[in-house]
Amino acid sequence: MFHVIQIQDVSFEYEKEQGTLSHIDLNIQQGECVVLTGESGCGKTTVTKLINGLIPHFVEGGTLSGRAIVNGMEVPKTEMYRLAEQVGSVFQNPKSQFFNIDSDSEITFGLENAGVEPKKIKERYEATVSALKIQSLLGRNIFSMSGGEKQSLAFASVYAMNPSIFVLDEPTANLDADAIDTLRQQIIQIKEEERTVVIAEHRLYFLMDLIDRAIFIQKGKIVQIFSGDEFRNLSDEQRIRMGLRSLVHPVLELPPADPPGAQEGLSVENLSCAFDKQPVFSSLGFSAKRGEVLGIVGHNGAGKTTLTRCLCGLLKEVAGTVRLDGQALKAKQRNKASFCVMQDVNHQLFSDSVWNECELAQPDCPPERIEEILRSFDLLDFKDRHPMALSGGQKQRLAVATAILSDKDVLVFDEPTSGLDYHRMLEVSNMIRKLNDENKVIIIVSHDFEFLGRTCDKIFDMEGCSKERR
Repeated sequence: MFHVIQIQDVSFEYEKEQGTLSHIDLNIQQGECVVLTGESGCGKTTVTKLINGLIPHFVEGGTLSGRAIVNGMEVPKTEMYRLAEQVGSVFQNPKSQFFNIDSDSEITFGLENAGVEPKKIKERYEATVSALKIQSLLGRNIFSMSGGEKQSLAFASVYAMNPSIFVLDEPTANLDADAIDTLRQQIIQIKEEERTVVIAEHRLYFLMDLIDRAIFIQKGKIVQIFSGDEFRNLSDEQRIRMGLRSLVHPVLELPPADPPGAQEGLSVENLSCAFDKQPVFSSLGFSAKRGEVLGIVGHNGAGKTTLTRCLCGLLKEVAGTVRLDGQALKAKQRNKASFCVMQDVNHQLFSDSVWNECELAQPDCPPERIEEILRSFDLLDFKDRHPMALSGGQKQRLAVATAILSDKDVLVFDEPTSGLDYHRMLEVSNMIRKLNDENKVIIIVSHDFEFLGRTCDKIFDMEGCSKERR
């Protein structure tokens, strides 16, 4: 069968970033579904950039050797517009690839820019909507969509271009179970059409019956190539040794959160919040005691991020009360008492080095404490590096480190394991569990049941509290 992707003795080194490749060889056949897996920073994303042409066309200062051939085209010698006709990319953060405000325009945007005639655009638009069953996304404001809906729209805008190869870079990082199932159905659709799918991913369970091969990458080298059956039959011992996440859907079995009224810790009483004057949830109540870790779950759009903003004083409540140790706190007081690690950590990394970022979180912190935390998160070697030059997983760990260093009473983590492999997930889990000894109020908002099951003492489910999706 024809090899649509040929990577021959390729080495690549970034000027400053991690994720280099060293003499890799990989052939992918037409119609194959291949998953690239391995620890954070191992080079998975670099391989995807090599396939879609971002390397070498858009990555400055890197050094590339070897040959990368896609559908018979030498990637370094081929114009990006020609590569884009063959390779469609869906990124971890769908917002990074949107160009419009409304969903209909986004679906047709690529076709219009490619100079496709209006009649053909209409045909491709209708075919995309029908094949992917995205009627509910039509005529929508993109900024009002949930994370899962945005990911579906990004996939649809790529599908409309009719590429023969799809490259997906950690597409489930911020998705709930329903949204992951939607993505899974979309992958099934393109597999049935015998298109080639390359997925760089940490979450693996939803792909187990779809993949033809799994490529295990370690420190920039392809260490092992598994057939689908070989990968599915990995023992837990082998999987953990390789640093891979669960191969089966994790089940969350934890007791529910305590009702409101706790005198020690956080008590949320009849809380209602709105976003852009639209109600998000109402009459929400629970307690988060000191020395416990509380997990909060709910579908994309249930209002989890709105809740974190309110608890941290970044958003005023419409009604209700938030108490800390029995004392009612206004938004400004909550802001002073809390620290939030946001879902998109790029919004809260401000300094010009990892070390300075830690000092910003707690200016009076002894250097020994900063060194201890950075070492525990395997970031000490990057202390002089600019935070924006870190990998996604490294940025996530840095944000968690700054939260710990802040020494605030209330620590809220919004999806703290996005982009983290098994070992990094365990590190974050263990570090958060250690905070119990410091008598903090710790709240984790996450879709990652594997992480929540290891880290939390109790769970609050927002289902039934939300007013509408956003």
